[in-house]
Amino acid sequence: MSTPFEISDRFTDQWADLSPVDATSSGVAGRDHLSTDYSPDGEAQRAALYRSTRRQLSKHVDHPDPAQAMASRVIVGWLDTRISDHDDQKWARDINHIYGPFQNMRDSFDVMPKASQEEWDSICARLNGFGGMLAGYRASLTVGVDAGETVALRQAKSLLSQVEASASEQSRFLAFPREAESVGADSVGVTEAVEAARSGCADFAEWLRTSYLPVASPHDAVGEERYLRGADHFLGIALDPRETYEWGWSEVHRLRAEMASTAADIDPDLTIEEVVDLLDTDPERSATTRREFVDFVFDIQQQAIEQLAGEHFEVPDEMRFVSVNIAPPGGSLGAWYIGPSEDFSRSGSIWYALGERERIPYWQEVSTAYHEGFPGHHLQVATAVREREKLSRFQRSVVWYSGSGEGWALYAERLMDELGFFEKPEYRLGLLSSQLFRATRVVVDIGAQLELRIPDDAPLHRGEVWDYEKAVDYMEKVGLQPRDIAESEVKRYLGWIGQAISYKVGEREILKIRDESMTRHGSGFDRRKFHRQMLEAGAIRLDLLKEVML
Repeated sequence: MSTPFEISDRFTDQWADLSPVDATSSGVAGRDHLSTDYSPDGEAQRAALYRSTRRQLSKHVDHPDPAQAMASRVIVGWLDTRISDHDDQKWARDINHIYGPFQNMRDSFDVMPKASQEEWDSICARLNGFGGMLAGYRASLTVGVDAGETVALRQAKSLLSQVEASASEQSRFLAFPREAESVGADSVGVTEAVEAARSGCADFAEWLRTSYLPVASPHDAVGEERYLRGADHFLGIALDPRETYEWGWSEVHRLRAEMASTAADIDPDLTIEEVVDLLDTDPERSATTRREFVDFVFDIQQQAIEQLAGEHFEVPDEMRFVSVNIAPPGGSLGAWYIGPSEDFSRSGSIWYALGERERIPYWQEVSTAYHEGFPGHHLQVATAVREREKLSRFQRSVVWYSGSGEGWALYAERLMDELGFFEKPEYRLGLLSSQLFRATRVVVDIGAQLELRIPDDAPLHRGEVWDYEKAVDYMEKVGLQPRDIAESEVKRYLGWIGQAISYKVGEREILKIRDESMTRHGSGFDRRKFHRQMLEAGAIRLDLLKEVML
């Protein structure tokens, strides 16, 4: 009988064969030239694989080898969620502002290597298959349309604008022929493939405009039942949404008070809003070009790695580099991390989508760098990729729960404060702003999706019921985001159900685990050992992480 690790190895290849676009993003090599079948038949094939693999692994959840047993439990939990999603026909309404089949197809090219003719051949093959992938995706969405199960109009309009951007004269794909020519590859073939992909996008955009938008749901909120399913997908714990909503408000109030104190250290004569405006507009506290911004973030990362490697974290040579990149235009705004490939031939990378901004204020970006890079996602993801003896291949490459994943990254920001890395008051204000941003997400996300009442002591819209406009107001005026980013954020929350709370809720759970561990071990508590144990566990369900740690 095969061991769970052996089953995982086979499953990783089988999953990658059926999901080559996701395999590219996850760093599983060998499928960059292939297209994913997003049609109902393709979805059914993946669901059948999930069921058969679950049957094999469920026999091993009590395996005598702890690593083998954990591999079974982690993957079975992941499979249960995907099987439930398939049975609920989530694939027939899989449209949202930030993360779905189209964004995965489009963004896979960002991490595909582009240094040789062979690599450009893979890109051409996927570009030529782009229209076919969109046709399959359209067939799945048609199932939802026929069943009267459509997403909110706001989500569909966002997807349409992104598809139109990829079809337009400003398409990010149009840069490919020049990039291919610069390395001596066949730019003519790339040009033809780009035009095929743009044509596929144009056809899909027309279908969205004429067939999907007219029947899209007018309601943004999804309600409690669907919200809790989404939250479990990202957190892996039972959630009490109303208790979490109240706790989120307490964090908003606490952090606003702490920000007022820190803002006074910058200029005691200004309000928080005036200090933020100063930091946003002061040329001396900003990068004047995108290149300058990239260099600033890269330097932050290298300094952190040099100062913390060895003393606080184990950082092998292959993990000591993380690239910093500006994302191509046409997607949603924000920052994110993409992990290394299985063999580390592709390094971990931080990506920034800056919209129209050319001058970038520094004050909020220090905490973001620690969150997305080292010691946040880069240390976490790269450690898991490297743990071949303790973690199954599928867990190392694919499994990701935002509760423990984003929770660790937000905890990493707090940890850097504990270690004294926010040496300027404006950088510490940025940390507090980051924490406040995530706390505001909690109340906005739960409040808007469940259409709850805003408390009487809230900063804005007291006593009113949440809606899209009020949520954007909060992300701009309380979450301290520029208006365009606030709008993008709220669209993200309303479409990516339950994900937005995973940062702050995950950090909360990790802090609870640390507090309990410190109580148990007393003076014998070893923070470096605690961090190593948590990182080696990987981004698993929060309920399972607590069990592993305690």
